[in-house]
Amino acid sequence: MEQFVTLSRAARLVGVSRGTLQKQIREGHLETFEGEVALADLLRLYPHTQVEDDTMLERMERIVERARTKARSRPVLPDRETLSARVALLGKELARAKSEMIRYKWLAQAMMQKLVELERAGKAGAHTPIAELKRWFDSALVADVEHAKIPEELLAKDTFLRVMAAQVHILPSHHEFFVQGNDSVLDAALSAGHAMVYGCSSGNCGKCKAKLVSGSIKKIQNHDYVITEAEKRQGYFLMCSNTAITDLVIDAYEAEGARDIPIQHVSARVKKLQPTSGNVLIVHVQTPRTNRLRFLAGQYASLQLSDNTVLELPIASCPCDERNLQFHVPASPQFTLGERLNTMLRNADVVGIEGPFGDFVLQEESQRPLAFIAFDSGFAPIKSLVEHAMALDFAEELRLFWVASTQDGHYLDNLCRSWRDALDNFRYTPLHLQEDRRQDPSALVEPVDPNAAAEVCERIVGELGVLSDYDIYLAGPKAYAEVTRAALRQHGASADQLYVHYMPEWTKPNL
Repeated sequence: MEQFVTLSRAARLVGVSRGTLQKQIREGHLETFEGEVALADLLRLYPHTQVEDDTMLERMERIVERARTKARSRPVLPDRETLSARVALLGKELARAKSEMIRYKWLAQAMMQKLVELERAGKAGAHTPIAELKRWFDSALVADVEHAKIPEELLAKDTFLRVMAAQVHILPSHHEFFVQGNDSVLDAALSAGHAMVYGCSSGNCGKCKAKLVSGSIKKIQNHDYVITEAEKRQGYFLMCSNTAITDLVIDAYEAEGARDIPIQHVSARVKKLQPTSGNVLIVHVQTPRTNRLRFLAGQYASLQLSDNTVLELPIASCPCDERNLQFHVPASPQFTLGERLNTMLRNADVVGIEGPFGDFVLQEESQRPLAFIAFDSGFAPIKSLVEHAMALDFAEELRLFWVASTQDGHYLDNLCRSWRDALDNFRYTPLHLQEDRRQDPSALVEPVDPNAAAEVCERIVGELGVLSDYDIYLAGPKAYAEVTRAALRQHGASADQLYVHYMPEWTKPNL
């Protein structure tokens, strides 16, 4: 019998991204059956897969963990009860599989005996239909035995992965994610990049209530929200208070766009102030565990400092970790790093956050490759989008072009290079605007040179090729972004596949 696995699990088994398998399916190299792929087909496509080599999987996990600003040095095992339940379930599946194999073996032997009897009873010749059928069936049995050996190693690895992590399928979106260790279903979904609807995340509000369609769960924390007996009989549970024992199918709400994310007011504490070579201050803040900021990648928020100064800044971190937020504050005529902003913020300071705002968000349902273009500190919202795309693992190709107007303007260049090294489907191209174009060396903000932006755009177009094949996300100062947007449209970028975010003019770097 053919063995089938979901696309997400198949990607983990052979050590490639889910987007890579989607590309193989789209190009006709791999077939799917109700959203699943056959293990034998998978090995034929990736014949040199080393099932004991988790290098790609580990690289993916490291880069995604780094994006989430978490520090797990090794996978977290589920507790003893969960492991016992998963092993017991797999034992039952193994017993059923063995029973079926015995039944099919008996059926094959009985059919062969029947063919022999028919052949003898009819005194058939060597080339009669019965004799031909007997020879075919005999050879097919041998061939099937050889065919069955193909996915044995992958089956063993799949069994191990099922013990280590449960897979969750969300309805009606058909999104999938894995629950590691004793993570709650909610935390695992958020870490995978899915925009689940929730509130307090501590079991008080009930907003993360979902319906269990199939599978087994276990409560990991008590909650004050009351689920009625009628709801319990229908399978409702709180995602924040339960983990997955077995693979699950759940019916749960997800935000479909920026309009589904409410404006929130939260307080956060400054965890770290990180000056960079590009004269950009990276501000790391952390919200309380019970009052995280729900947002979509690419959105922005207002920060209110202790002296009532308000900064509107893109959120530069992935929504897969909504407690740990990052903002990039560039030098500007209004806020010079050395003279003002550094004196206004200290580690452990409390800042108010209002948001999120904006609709510069990832189009998750698109099947096209993704291209990101950032000018200067327009990298902040682009960084959030890239990390979100990596967490979702749905794009077959990610391209990042970071255009700097100063020599040290790629202030997180090492991070981008680490993405490139970790992901086979990610390409990073740092670019510079031509230098020595300033008309007034004493000006605080460099004047926009449309020719310089157009020249950079020509380079980007040359590398991407057919622009209509991509979803393109562009962020930067309005003047540069407008020139680039117009140039991309002239070169064939589709209007409904080009998404633009204009940064405030004061975010242009100081020279």
